[in-house]
Amino acid sequence: MSDPRAQRQTSSDRSPDEATRPPGSSRRGVLRAGAVTAGLGMAGLPLSPASAAGRTPTRTPTRTPADARGAGSYLVGRGIADATGEVAEVGLMGYGRTDQQAEGLHTRLRARAFVVAERTPNGAAGERVALVVVDSPMIFSSVHQAVLRALAERYGDLYTARNTMITATHTHAGPGGHSHHLLYNLTTLGFHAKTFDAVVRGIVEAVGRAHADLAPSDLTLSRGELRDASVNRSRAAFDRNPADITAHFPDAIDPLTTLLRVERHGRLVGAVNWFATHCTSMSGDNRLVSADNKGYAAYHWEREVSGADYLADTAPEVICAFAQTNAGDMSPNLDLRPPTTPEDFERTRRLGLRQYEAAARQLERPGTPLTGGVDSRLVYVDLSDVTVEPEFTGDGRTHRTAKPAVGAAMAAGSLEDGPAFPGFTEGENPLWDAISHSVIYTVSPELRDAHAPKAIAVPIGEMNRILPWVQEIVPVQLVRIGRLYLIGVPGEVTIAAGLRLRRTVAGITGSDLDDVLVAGYANSYFHYVTTPEEYDAQHYEGGSTLFGRWQLPALQQTAARLARAMRDGRDLPAGTPPPDLSGRALALQPPIVLDAPQLGRSFGDVLTQPRESCRAGERVTAVFAGAHPGNDLHRGSTYLRVERTEGGAWRTVADDGDWSTTFRWQRDGIAASKVTVTWDVPADVEPGIYRIRYHGDAKPLVGAVRSFTGTTRAFTVLG
Repeated sequence: MSDPRAQRQTSSDRSPDEATRPPGSSRRGVLRAGAVTAGLGMAGLPLSPASAAGRTPTRTPTRTPADARGAGSYLVGRGIADATGEVAEVGLMGYGRTDQQAEGLHTRLRARAFVVAERTPNGAAGERVALVVVDSPMIFSSVHQAVLRALAERYGDLYTARNTMITATHTHAGPGGHSHHLLYNLTTLGFHAKTFDAVVRGIVEAVGRAHADLAPSDLTLSRGELRDASVNRSRAAFDRNPADITAHFPDAIDPLTTLLRVERHGRLVGAVNWFATHCTSMSGDNRLVSADNKGYAAYHWEREVSGADYLADTAPEVICAFAQTNAGDMSPNLDLRPPTTPEDFERTRRLGLRQYEAAARQLERPGTPLTGGVDSRLVYVDLSDVTVEPEFTGDGRTHRTAKPAVGAAMAAGSLEDGPAFPGFTEGENPLWDAISHSVIYTVSPELRDAHAPKAIAVPIGEMNRILPWVQEIVPVQLVRIGRLYLIGVPGEVTIAAGLRLRRTVAGITGSDLDDVLVAGYANSYFHYVTTPEEYDAQHYEGGSTLFGRWQLPALQQTAARLARAMRDGRDLPAGTPPPDLSGRALALQPPIVLDAPQLGRSFGDVLTQPRESCRAGERVTAVFAGAHPGNDLHRGSTYLRVERTEGGAWRTVADDGDWSTTFRWQRDGIAASKVTVTWDVPADVEPGIYRIRYHGDAKPLVGAVRSFTGTTRAFTVLG
């Protein structure tokens, strides 16, 4: 089977000047050599400018040589691919705001995949799992199903629902419209096929590259604490929990940062970090697609520290994913106020950098080498109809879940990260409380027994009978890699609910509690999971716990089934998966009809030239006569390049995936577009002659979309 990287760019994706860069040359080669090539002894990883300024350096700790541990205890493969969808005229997903329509791109969204397989005595791959972390708001069932179909077409039964875990970082600045359930497409004017396709293809390509990259590797697990990157945004609800939970989290946060590192012959080649904090550093007023704080942490490690070139034909030397765990009530906004823009750019960078530094510090410790098997289990559960046994309810009685219902507190939104609809509050909502208790709960005792004291604003389970608004049948997964256990939950789990799930699995498997993690936002999406005690407070998280007060106990019961089966080596019937709703997706977004340049202009003309000279720390701006970026998403490529002349040729130093650039689109009249490119000149930039290029694609009334390029005049970056 050929390496999927060989087909990573189609002719329509490839930029016009790609051939000007010699094979194997890196964009980073044009930056100051000292900032890029200064090694850290045996680490083999370069210092970033931030590290050189005194931040935590990346270095490989002293350890037993790899060959002494069997030249790789596992077979591990790493893969990364572009999963960026539409960047203009599509609603951003997360804050539930209809006015938050994308107007451009700050950082590209990427899928990072790791395939881990047992290494049999003859060196072949045995049981395997695939872990995927995507810069995406959510992983909807639509995406999960499409990815699994594509993987089955390529690899047969190597990658299935059982052993493939797909998780989202939950950025609130990613394009929506890739769900087949109506609730999540309300802010996007329905389904967006281009974004859906980009997310699915990105995940499939990342897994394919990880599959092709399988090689003998060692895995090491380490832990640390990070206490200045999260705060409990629902402290009053958390404080309702019993002492065994509040004592475990005395500051009402989960400070655990866990690192799974991949090494070959003692050299770091990959890492997955788990830490609980929301990707809500970018505000609801932001209009640029962004990977938010976890995306920046991964970008910083791969690009700014390790010198990755995402546009090269070869994979980065180090691929690092920053995954979510039980982040349901963990906010990155330490002042408990929603961020504002443009200040949110720096807050995003700062929170991402703290997560990177906490992970990188663990490289200085030996950690625990992983040994043992690789295993997985998955079951589909109809959360609207679960009988929960007394073992998990806490009151010695049997209870049932019920049809999903949206609470009034959910409509209020999270006041600390981004309020939603006016007229709703967290906690008491007298009007909706009265309607629920005097009408809804009187008519339906089943809803009362499962949902009280929730003030039901939308009985969305009843709406599901007509059209698919939210998912009711969901996957719950358990993955084991040596001593590490990951509980795949398709929702936002509070730290207290996560602790109960972790204790359930750890008690059955005989594991150390810290070796059991919740992998949130996994394989699907059903909103929140709170403890019954937190649920009673009916803050945003409790109002968003769709299946009622006994939803967490139902999930604990399911996790216990998975853990017992894995412990005993038994298979479990997966159950009935959710239906394929692809034929029922509604798309209401008007199509792109025509692109036309401004009167007297041609596509690519520079409307505003950059200044003739600038210095490090200043911003360079150029405005072009452009076209709608939805004509070609440039997945695997770029809308822009910042180039420097070197030896008579132009070399790319930054593109639209870099933190230093922004790409903004604006409609100019009826069919014309303005594209504004900015470049914040880095402190470590090499002085010289530069230019900015814009790569666009215009749609005529008749005929195919055609590509064009605009180029600014040359300008000087002074030393």
